[in-house]
Amino acid sequence: MRISITLPFLLLCAFSQSTIQAQVDSSYFAALKWRMIGPHRGGRTVGAVGVPQQPNVFYIGVNNGGVWKTTDYGRTWLPIFDGQSTGSIGDVAVAPSNPNVLYVGSGEGLQRPDLSVGNGMYKSVDAGKTWQHLGLKDGQQIGGIAVDPTNENRLFVAVLGHPYGPNSERGVYRSTDGGSSWEKVLYKDDNTGAVQVAIDPKNPNVIYADMWAGRQGPWENGAWNGPGSGLFKSTDGGNTWQQLTNGLPTVAQGLGRIGFCIAPSNPNRLYATVDAGDNGGMYRSDDGGQHWKSISNDGRYWGRGSDFAEVKVDPKNENIVYTANVVVWKSTNGGSTWKDFRGAPGGDDYHRIWINPDNSNIMLIAADQGAIITVNGGETFSSWYNQPTAQFYHVSTDNAFPYNVYGGQQESGSVGIASRGNDGQITFREWHPVGVEEYGYVAADPLDPNIIYGGKITRYDKRTGQVQNIAPEAVSSGKYRFVRTAPVLFSPVNPKTLFFAGNVLFKTNTGGHSWQVISPDLTRASWDIPASVGIYATEELKKMPRRGVIYTVAPSPRDSGIIWCGTDDGYIQLTKDGGKNWTNTTPPSISAWSKISMMDASHFDNSTAYAAVNRIRCDDMQPHIYKTTDGGKTWKEIVNGLPNDPINTIKEDPYTKGLLFAGSERAVYVSFDDGEHWQPLQQNMPATSIRDLVIKDDDLVVGTHGRSFWILDNITPLRQLTKAPTGLVLFKPQTAIRVRWNTNPDTPLPQEEPAGQNPPDGAIIDYYLKSDATTVVTLTIKDSKGKTIRSFRSDDQPYAIPPVNIPLYWIRPQQLLSSTMGAHRFLWDLHDAPLNVAPSYPIAAVYGNTVPEPTSPWVMPGVYTVELTVDGQLVKQSFTVKMDPRVTTPIAALQAQRDYSEICYQNRIKASQYIDAITAYKQSHPEMSKETAQQLIAFVGTATRRRGSSNKDISFGSLISGFDAVLHSLQEADLAPTTQAVAAVKQLSADFEALSQKWLAFEKK
Repeated sequence: MRISITLPFLLLCAFSQSTIQAQVDSSYFAALKWRMIGPHRGGRTVGAVGVPQQPNVFYIGVNNGGVWKTTDYGRTWLPIFDGQSTGSIGDVAVAPSNPNVLYVGSGEGLQRPDLSVGNGMYKSVDAGKTWQHLGLKDGQQIGGIAVDPTNENRLFVAVLGHPYGPNSERGVYRSTDGGSSWEKVLYKDDNTGAVQVAIDPKNPNVIYADMWAGRQGPWENGAWNGPGSGLFKSTDGGNTWQQLTNGLPTVAQGLGRIGFCIAPSNPNRLYATVDAGDNGGMYRSDDGGQHWKSISNDGRYWGRGSDFAEVKVDPKNENIVYTANVVVWKSTNGGSTWKDFRGAPGGDDYHRIWINPDNSNIMLIAADQGAIITVNGGETFSSWYNQPTAQFYHVSTDNAFPYNVYGGQQESGSVGIASRGNDGQITFREWHPVGVEEYGYVAADPLDPNIIYGGKITRYDKRTGQVQNIAPEAVSSGKYRFVRTAPVLFSPVNPKTLFFAGNVLFKTNTGGHSWQVISPDLTRASWDIPASVGIYATEELKKMPRRGVIYTVAPSPRDSGIIWCGTDDGYIQLTKDGGKNWTNTTPPSISAWSKISMMDASHFDNSTAYAAVNRIRCDDMQPHIYKTTDGGKTWKEIVNGLPNDPINTIKEDPYTKGLLFAGSERAVYVSFDDGEHWQPLQQNMPATSIRDLVIKDDDLVVGTHGRSFWILDNITPLRQLTKAPTGLVLFKPQTAIRVRWNTNPDTPLPQEEPAGQNPPDGAIIDYYLKSDATTVVTLTIKDSKGKTIRSFRSDDQPYAIPPVNIPLYWIRPQQLLSSTMGAHRFLWDLHDAPLNVAPSYPIAAVYGNTVPEPTSPWVMPGVYTVELTVDGQLVKQSFTVKMDPRVTTPIAALQAQRDYSEICYQNRIKASQYIDAITAYKQSHPEMSKETAQQLIAFVGTATRRRGSSNKDISFGSLISGFDAVLHSLQEADLAPTTQAVAAVKQLSADFEALSQKWLAFEKK
């Protein structure tokens, strides 16, 4: 599968570029692009719909992953919503009367921990190519959409409302003009929203809706159900509503969310999953909801009703019904008995089922692992390993090369994935679970990247695949409190010190064989209940046992004694002596249950630290970032330029003072002046929840909660923008690593196989033109002695396209130097100029499954200079080329390889020049004798010379073939040249010298 990540990202609708007080013109870094590396393993998906008229076409809405479309029954999925300002999706609907009309409700439409909200309704009238925002922005959570089967412009929307507080934009809304305007037709109060709505397929005036008074608390796993929940019916198109109560549990019996469905073949038959504690279960009505009866109270079919509430009827048979839970269950007798239909292995936590009304064997099921499709009634399903919608809570990297990226994936275990694949792209070959539970941190041992720690808490050995539980005894004893995202990280000063946090901070220097507690309980002993709790606030809540935990740990990269801790109940604590003494440094503006989601200690100053404070659980969508420069005595909020978007993470660049990066619920931001001003760094990344980010060497690595891992390669231009540039800019290039590309050729993977992108191979050269150049732009690479290695011009012609069918990732894109205004990123492949062969490619043509043969040798490690000339102005920068650190070949052997390759390369060029001279001679002597003509033919010869051939077979053509073959042999690996290769170079060189002298003698005659 080829996933485009170059779709334009529209500015978040909450603000416009004109309102951002940017310190640096973003055009200077416009050439920087994010790349998605995977993994391609699906994440939580609650929107799912197919197109009856096009049985191969399906759409899914992913929580923080946007909207995706397949046209091949789930073999491949493509994102179609990436230009919009939210990625949090609760439902997707296709107009039954017009499959080109799509409606999307944003916000997850759930009540659960770690959710993300949306910003209203969207519509497409061209099957997802373009989108229009339809309003209902403050609804935050839209759980259901129902479109009139006969009228694409008439629809009902279930708006759940704020998950963490009261608001008025909730309930059931109706539109009769395709979403241009909305009418609230069912509303109870500011605490009760609608989560599902459905239209009778045979009578569009009959509508059912579930009202749910659910509220999430400001602490982990805090949740309540209010008095307004219930199932409602309208028989007059939504003008008036009747609550259906006969046979259903009441609010007094614990009624919460109800999931329901209408049997298309008999709309009087309804099924429901009812969340109501001991009274919950599966219910059925045979008279349009007027009376209900319990058909099962087995919790396997309806349990965890606030998370799962999906029930669907076969379109042709009212007695065949499915319910989605941890397992998808099926009944063929109207719910009297049930049999497992889809369960583990195969993912778990199923949320949505769609059945093709014309063919019941075609089904789409959405789960915490993405979406799967069956076309044979459940015998087989498509894969969820083709959707890069993984939800990560944190991200980390190791010290391997290529470095690996790690994280715990929601409901799917852990991931360790390479940042670069040896085969040209990042596929399933490059990633593997690392023995960590799905929610936690992952920390690779800084001294041994084969050892991985994480979760609560394990030690994983990549070499053996074995996992050892190394948790302190306190974890299982219940003495201390932990949440699923318990911090696990190494000290940046002492690589043997590993931290682990609950409500106290643990430390080990023995790889987990023993632990020390180095802090008291750092959370609040008492607290105020946030106003957002509203009607659910009681005095008992203030008296509940302590619930807070340490949510973030930030050890200083300068001083092993300095450690900052932030709690999820709103405390910032500091120790300067390694944990012996702690000081509460919380600023007064941070109230109880303001989650300190991430802290970072400065790399330049022991007294400076940063804190990202996420108050979404207090129904606060404002950004909050705090900075202290005096060890926590005072704090300053630094949010100038940020939109209304909660901040999850803040990190300081370890190499450039004042350069900060922040991740919000929708985007990445950068500050060039230590947080005084912020501006977007979204570039080509779609809107998604940025839960964590790290700076790894020259790369910015992001862990998203819905779109897997992304990397912004080579942020060195950003480091050079802290001082405002003017005019022509040639940024100093980062150190270039000489890494071989596609080193292990094999039958390529099918084009449809999902893959992440590899980083650019070579030296990345960034430059900026303040205006279009009026003359040819030139870029020259010189070695340390001033010798020109490569030259590029803006008027260079593009190479021809190889005339063979080969995988795209096997072809290196040709770099063309731009002369237009703006930022540009140019890539030099660390080779000499390619030989002038016809047709000419950036690499030689690929035949079958062989690797393209190099036509020029690699340059040696060392210092090089790049010179850029624009309209007579010359600017220079030096940079270093280093070897792939995995290569252990001595430099002398690499130099010998280079020297012999250079002989082949230069003689190959000279041989071509001689052939050109012979051709010119023939053209200037058209009346030559037959004997002379035969001599010329013998000089040129053919490109066929075999070992053992006598000298009389030598020609410039055969020598070219010979030099090409030996050059390829010498350059195919970073190893010392073999004895036979050296002998071949010497023999070819001797033959070339002899033939050259023979030609020169002939030419003199």
